[in-house]
Amino acid sequence: MYFWDKHKTITNYYELLSGEVCDQYELTQMEYDIIMFLHNNPHHNTAAEIVRIRKSTKSHVSSSLKKLENKGLIKRKQSKDNKKHIEIVLLDDAALIVDAGLNAQKQFAQNVLRGLTEEEKHVCMNVFDKICNNAEELLRGESK
Repeated sequence: MYFWDKHKTITNYYELLSGEVCDQYELTQMEYDIIMFLHNNPHHNTAAEIVRIRKSTKSHVSSSLKKLENKGLIKRKQSKDNKKHIEIVLLDDAALIVDAGLNAQKQFAQNVLRGLTEEEKHVCMNVFDKICNNAEELLRGESK
């Protein structure tokens, strides 16, 4: 399918750039993705939200969080009000990884959007959002 094949090309290029950061800091792709997700989405800082939003499996997220915690890159913080609510906090030792990741993300965006006007970038983002929203609705069984 055309869209899926093209999507994989974009994903593969992103993983090539982020893979350099992973190699440099001895991280798996999932560990890197979690660090960057937590940095870019500080209000979605629980394991359940990472699983839900990133469409990752609970087991992969759980094992990656444990490894990140063992590496001193994150800590889990239990809510005083709700013992079951565990927030994940990036620690200072993750700062260099985040900086390298932001540079990789910036390079990715510049390279894949090269030659597009600002208007074309906005149209592209709007269309992609609509495609993703349609897929979300279908996954939830809201639309047939």
